Amino acid sequence: MNIENTKAQMRKGVLEFCILSVLKEKDAYTSEILDTLKNAKLLVVEGTVYPLLTRLKNDGLLSYRWEESTSGPPRKYYGLTDEGQEFLKELNGTWTELSDAVNIITSQN
Repeated sequence: MNIENTKAQMRKGVLEFCILSVLKEKDAYTSEILDTLKNAKLLVVEGTVYPLLTRLKNDGLLSYRWEESTSGPPRKYYGLTDEGQEFLKELNGTWTELSDAVNIITSQN
């Protein structure tokens, strides 16, 4: 069994939740989202995040706007829609339940 594959699958399982959480307080462009994830030690690459952002947008959870940049081309800023805010609330509840259950199971001797 390949442990790296299992770890990668675990990260992918929470990536959507993490991206929505990054956008909870303020809109951000892709590089900011990636930096936040990397600073939290969640290793992701652009090739993973761009399709996920598109899917979340197509699902109505994210919106975006273009904003001029002083250091290059315009940037696409993503933000949560009202539906995205509600979806994130649901995920937060599910994450708490799941995390509690995993902690109980893994701390048993």
